[in-house]
Amino acid sequence: MSQSLARALQILTSLGEGERSLDQLAGELGVHKTTVLRLLRTMEADRFVRRDAAHRYRLGSRLFALADVAREQHVVLQVAAPHLHELNQKTGQTVHLAAWENGEAIYVDKLDSVRSVRMYSQVGAPAALHCTAVGKVLLAAQPKRQRDAVLATLDYKAYTPNTITDPDRLLEELVISKERGWAQDRAEHESFINCIGAPLKDAAGRVVGAVSLSVPDVLLNYEQVLELLPELLATAQAISADYN
Repeated sequence: MSQSLARALQILTSLGEGERSLDQLAGELGVHKTTVLRLLRTMEADRFVRRDAAHRYRLGSRLFALADVAREQHVVLQVAAPHLHELNQKTGQTVHLAAWENGEAIYVDKLDSVRSVRMYSQVGAPAALHCTAVGKVLLAAQPKRQRDAVLATLDYKAYTPNTITDPDRLLEELVISKERGWAQDRAEHESFINCIGAPLKDAAGRVVGAVSLSVPDVLLNYEQVLELLPELLATAQAISADYN
C-alpha cells in the first residue's frame, strides 16, 4: 500500500511539471504500464488526474479545492494575509510569503505587481535557497548543523551571471543577512528582478516564515528597491506581532 501511495504521489508530482502520456509516466516511475494505468484509473475516478482525447494526463480539478484549503489552513498565511495585501497595495510590487517545509523554502502566497510584469514563481513551489531573498532568510535561520548540511548538498545552479555558486560565499552572505535582519537577491534568480526579504518570527524568536518584495529593474533599480526596505521590515514586524 505504501509503495502504491508513493507512486501515486510521484505521478502527481510529474503531472505538476506538465502533461504526460502513460508511457512517459511508466518510464519515470520505472514500472510496467499496467501498474501505472491501475493507479491512474483510481486517481481519474476521484478527479485527481484527468485524461484528454489524446490520452495524455494532467492534474485534475479535485486538486483546486485541496490547494485552496491547504493555503487557508497555513497558520503563517492566515496571520500574514492582510499585511501582505497592504504591502502590495502600498508599494505596487510583487509580494511573496514563504515558509520552511522539509528542508525547503516553499512559496505559500504571492501577490502580483499592479504592473504588467509577472514573475515565474508559483505558490506551492520551492524557492531556490541560494539565490532568492526568502530562501536566504529561511536558510540563514536554520540551526548551524542543518544549515551547513544544506549548504553541502545544494545544487548551486547558476540561474543568472549574478547567482552565488560558491558555498563559502553563500555562507558569508547568510551570516550577514541574519545579522542585519534581511536578505537580498540582486538579479540572482531572474536577471531582471531585484528582491529583498525579511524574516517573520514567533513569540520565542523562531523564524516561521519570510516575506519579500520583488521588483523588475525596468521599474526600479536595486538602490530604489532598497528604499522600500522600511515598508518591508514594518510589514514583517507587524506580522510577527500578530503571530504572537
